[in-house]
Amino acid sequence: MTAFEIRAASAADEDQLLDVARHLNTVNLPHERGAIREILALSERSFTGAVPENRREYVFVLRDVAQDRVIGTSMIISQLGRRGAPYIYFDVREEEKYSATLDKHFRHQALRIGYSYDGPTEIGGLILLPEYRKVPERLGQLLSYVRFLYIAAHRAKFRDEVLAELLPPLEADGRSHLWEALGRHFTGLSYAEADVLSKRNKEFIKQLFPDGQVYASVLSREAQDVIGKVGAQTRGVERLLRRIGFRYAHRVDPFDGGPHFTAATEEITLVARTKRRAVAGIGAAETRAIVAVESSTPPHFRAVLGRSEKGVIDAETAAHLGVSVGDEILTLKVD
Repeated sequence: MTAFEIRAASAADEDQLLDVARHLNTVNLPHERGAIREILALSERSFTGAVPENRREYVFVLRDVAQDRVIGTSMIISQLGRRGAPYIYFDVREEEKYSATLDKHFRHQALRIGYSYDGPTEIGGLILLPEYRKVPERLGQLLSYVRFLYIAAHRAKFRDEVLAELLPPLEADGRSHLWEALGRHFTGLSYAEADVLSKRNKEFIKQLFPDGQVYASVLSREAQDVIGKVGAQTRGVERLLRRIGFRYAHRVDPFDGGPHFTAATEEITLVARTKRRAVAGIGAAETRAIVAVESSTPPHFRAVLGRSEKGVIDAETAAHLGVSVGDEILTLKVD
């Protein structure tokens, strides 16, 4: 029996997803029941096509089949940045200054706020319960990879660039040194307050943040040290992203300085490796792969880690997904 399954999230997952969110509690997956309920409702409408393409947010849940338990989640935001809700970031630049009079030369890191109303697709919300992070199935990889399989399968619904925002080093209580040195002075809000508000309304950022350059050298050393840096909890994610084609975009989150990694959608190796095909046979297959099926009825999308080779899938995977020879499947070879 297949031990783990990924499927499209549904309203029935509310309690268990809320418990999973407790381990992340970010703006994309807050530990708050009302927000989780709204996220699940939007996800269900996204999978059915009931909302415009640029407003869709797809949430996937990973289940321990034997325990019937949600143990992880990941998501795709179809477009980050549109009219009324721009994608906001700091461009990180280096500027050189020299005085012949003093014979002094300096390199300054400068931050300039940017806005995009026609932004990229974003991947985010990846969390796996701690007790499942060391199992041999590499479930964190499975949760991450399934998003690229889905993007490849529905390429026209997503943007030509994909973005991943990585968490920077934060204090144990969740404080951000960059926010304390910069954002708080311009908004009067705490980091947590601003993070929650920005999910629903970004107007305050555009109205209150400085339009010109901010030189990082005037900020505290602690604030400077987190700009563009990856926190310990997301270094594994960084390695994975770099391996499949993502690079640091010299942009950071304006709240906490977390780095933005981007890739052209067509150049992401996992997108290129995803195949839509008919089942050619059921039997011996050697290649480790994510195998997925879609349907017009709930749960709309299901995927497992199985074996697949040129359209042949192993019997256990076929039985779990309920597919026969001739049925359509999605496959993605994994390392």
